[in-house]
Order: sequence, then C-alpha cells, then structure tokens
Amino acid sequence: MQTTVEPPRAAEAEVVRAGWPRSWPLLLLGAAVLPGLVLFSVGRWLDSPAVQAWRTVCLAITTQALPFLLLGTALSGAINAFVPARVFTRILPKRAAFAVPVAGMAGVVLPGCECASVPVANSLIGRGVTPAAAFAFLLSAPAINPVVLTATAIAFPASPVMVLARLLASLATAVVMGWLWLWLGRAEWLRPVARHTGHQPGHSRFTEFRLGFQHDFLHAGGFLVVGAMAAATFNVAVPRSVLDTFAGSPWLSVLFLAALAIILAVCSEADAFVASSLTGFSPTARLAFMVVGPMVDLKLIALQTGTFGRAFAVRFSAATTVVAVLSSALIGAVLL
Repeated sequence: MQTTVEPPRAAEAEVVRAGWPRSWPLLLLGAAVLPGLVLFSVGRWLDSPAVQAWRTVCLAITTQALPFLLLGTALSGAINAFVPARVFTRILPKRAAFAVPVAGMAGVVLPGCECASVPVANSLIGRGVTPAAAFAFLLSAPAINPVVLTATAIAFPASPVMVLARLLASLATAVVMGWLWLWLGRAEWLRPVARHTGHQPGHSRFTEFRLGFQHDFLHAGGFLVVGAMAAATFNVAVPRSVLDTFAGSPWLSVLFLAALAIILAVCSEADAFVASSLTGFSPTARLAFMVVGPMVDLKLIALQTGTFGRAFAVRFSAATTVVAVLSSALIGAVLL
C-alpha cells in the first residue's frame, strides 16, 4: 500500500506566510529607525549643559589626581617590598608615650595608602611595636606623606596654608588617638590577625613590588573614579538651596563634608582635588574632608573589622572621627 506524501514546499510556504504579521513592513521600519532615535536622544542628552559640566568636572578631578595616585601607590608598594619591618622597631623609642608622636611623624617620610596601612600596623604589632604607636602610624601614613602634601599644594594653588593646616590637623589626630589608646585602650578590644606584609624569603622583591603596586593602584583607582563621579554629581545636581543650608553654618558644613568623606572613600592621594572642587564650602569644611577621609571611611572600617575585630573597629573609628573633626575645626579656625 503506497501513501502519497504532500510536497513540503507548499506547506512551508503557508506556515511562513502565516508566521509573518501583516504589519511586518512597519516593524522593519521601526527596527531601522528606533536605534537612530535612541542615539539621537542620548546624543542630545549628552550635549546638555548639565551633562557637559558634569563630564568636565569628573574628568578634571580624575586627570589631576591620577599622577599622584600612581606615584603614591608605587612608593607604597616599594616600601612594602624593599623596606624591612625591623626598620620601624629600631626608630621608635622604647617608652610608648614617646613612641606615639615619633610613629605619627614617621608618616611624613614613609608614604602608604589607607588599604596598606592596616596590614602594616598589624605587622608592626606582631613584631613587638606597641599598639598605640602602630595606630598612630596607621592614621598618619596615608594622611601626611609627601605625595599627599604635594597633591594638596597643587589642588589649592591659591591657598598654600592649606598644606600646613592638613599636616598639623592630621598629625594631631594621629598622635591624640595613639595617646587615647594608651589611656583608654583595652587588650580585649584588639584581635590581631597574623597577616604577612613586606618581603617573604625566597620570593622576588620585584614581583612583590609589582603585585602590590598593581593591587593598590587598581583598588584605589576605582575609588578615585567613583569619588570623582560623586563629586561631579554633587556639584551639578544638588540644588544651591541645599548647599546653602549646610555651607551657611560653620559646624554643619564641617560635619557634612566629614560624613561625605566617610561615604565617598576617596584615596588620600586624590582627595585634595575632590575637596578643591567643593567650592561652595568653607576652607575649614574642606580641610575636615581631607583629614577625616584618609583615617575613617567605609573601606577602612571594613579592613579594621577584618584585621582587628569589630569591637576595635567600632570604637576606634568613632573616636577617630570625633578627634579628626575637632582637630580640623581648631586648626582651620586658626590658620584658615
């Protein structure tokens, strides 16, 4: 028995004709025109004055800060790879009260980024350095090193006294916090975790330098871009009335920029350029932004929690914020 099979071409043609909607020419036209309309609209939006101003501020901050970020992370990686940890223990006095200011002033000549300062402080404690001195160095190294002070001078060319104000306020905060730990610190608040920093025997120092520099630069560079974008958005999008509410009050402006520094978490090698762009605020408020940021921000709180424990991080961050704000206000009132 033979079965007649219908040729498939006619059936396929019916399916194809049934699958195409009658409005297919309009759909094709829309597919051709819609991308052009989207690109045209986006292009018009990108050409708006507000977006152009945002782009200009963001690129200006990033371009100015990038060389200092590059230099700062390179120096930090070199110190981590080539400077032995015993150098720190040899230059510090035996008495803890005297070791604190010496460790604080060591930040002037031993630069380091915020992320590196936490494991370095942990390493110093593990090698016998008193915690008070290690914490003073932790706060001062990313705040008053030569790269940061040079960047501040370039970011504030019309106000060279801002460099001195930043140096004094940051150093005072670091030393006071070290002495406060000697006075009020408790061993049970501290949970040091053994983490290696510096050169490991048998490893190439140049490889350690390259890896450390790469990690610090990429990590800090991401925060720089985010900070530049946030500062540009702040300058363009926030209504002037809101700025006047905070900028018009000496204490509110200081507290507002201190809180902004904690949230933005901009690298210390770049925060001066962000601060200089906040032109609606007083010099003292911008000084508080630069003093608080390298010592207390969201990423530092997380690093301190993971390294020393939550009990330490909560108390130390809160106390550092208060001391940094007061130091900025006092130094700013005198010098600025």
